[in-house]
Amino acid sequence: MSKIGIVIEREYMERVKKKSFIITTILMPLLMLVLMALPALIMNFVDSSATTIAVIDNTGVILPQLKSDEQVTFRPATDATVDSALTREGIDAVLVIPANIIDNNKAGLRYYTNGPSSMSTESAITSEVNSIIESERLKAYDIGNINEIIESVKSDVSMTTVRADKDSEESNSSAFSYGVGIAMTFVLYMFLLIYGQMVMTSIIEEKGNRVLEVVVSSVKPAQLMMGKIIGVALVAVTQIIIWGVLLTVMSAYLLPALMPADAMADVAAVQAGNFDSVSDSSSIELIQAVGMLGDVGNIITLFGLMTLFLIGGFLLYSSIFAAVGSSVDNIQDASQLTSLAVFPIIFGLIFAMVAAADPMGSVAFWMSMFPLTSPMVMVARIPFGIPAWEIILSLALLVVGFVFMVWLAGKIYRVGIFMYGKKPSMKELIRWVRYK
Repeated sequence: MSKIGIVIEREYMERVKKKSFIITTILMPLLMLVLMALPALIMNFVDSSATTIAVIDNTGVILPQLKSDEQVTFRPATDATVDSALTREGIDAVLVIPANIIDNNKAGLRYYTNGPSSMSTESAITSEVNSIIESERLKAYDIGNINEIIESVKSDVSMTTVRADKDSEESNSSAFSYGVGIAMTFVLYMFLLIYGQMVMTSIIEEKGNRVLEVVVSSVKPAQLMMGKIIGVALVAVTQIIIWGVLLTVMSAYLLPALMPADAMADVAAVQAGNFDSVSDSSSIELIQAVGMLGDVGNIITLFGLMTLFLIGGFLLYSSIFAAVGSSVDNIQDASQLTSLAVFPIIFGLIFAMVAAADPMGSVAFWMSMFPLTSPMVMVARIPFGIPAWEIILSLALLVVGFVFMVWLAGKIYRVGIFMYGKKPSMKELIRWVRYK
């Protein structure tokens, strides 16, 4: 085995054999599912707080139409001031409705509470009052059965997005693509930061223990740096592959077993391009999302491309982290220099959110071509089914970027691992790069 292969094997096996790696690899997908389901479970099983509100209605027409429910109870506060109403037993808040609120669009409600107010309660109050005001304003036009007329002309159409640029009709859910793109971006963001800093920490520890001085007597500095980077990269790739396999199995077997038969029939119809046979067209967005999630080929493609950009982005950023680790003696000194790697990753995350909202925009395109931001931005665009040439071009530029960065970091690394005593300045780092 070559010297660099020995370094790769050591770095890889040292991390993969740890219990923490095994536990996080298996439990992380389950934890993500729990986190996604937890808000819904909380909403179903946890009762919201009930609020009793005294209403001072200066219009004389809104209070009789206010309807109490489990969340909000309305009580009249006739001939009472705000202060006196708040002191009454069982009253949590006071709602003051001005006399001109029906005729004046600029008039607003006043809501007085004895403590913190719930956003959901405020929303429920304003929604009900707005509905009553709209009804009162419509009555002024003196049109018979106007409420029935308005109800009959209301429309709530659904829209099915079909890719006409594909060989066959392909249904696509933009909302689901947005969610998948953002989720994949955050996974990439997490991996670049965690595993990149893992490379830096390993180098700092070995440098502090003077282990590197012994190792470089047998291995060239460039080989040692690449061995560490590739070894840790393989750990990240292993974790991604395991997650991809678990998600593929769930998509192929678990999802069809949990979904009702009629729902799966609608999904199959949408996947076949037969949109007219869908039983509930109003739920077409949800059906499209389930169809994309249940497409095993799509899942494999997404994870495959994410793995490619993970490898490219990791090689680029871990070389920066390796250069930083070789330049300092401890973690404290590395904190400022790590901004050279952390800030571009954060910018990539920000631009990825922009790209997910508008995947074909000019900002999304150019940021997905710039090597420092392309891993996160392109991964956010891929679920939308962008042209293959853009993905290939982005990967090619990313390869060029990490080759240059590895070369640059290698020059710093070969000098930095033998330097002790002080944190180098930017001028010193540039001088190290110029050494032949």
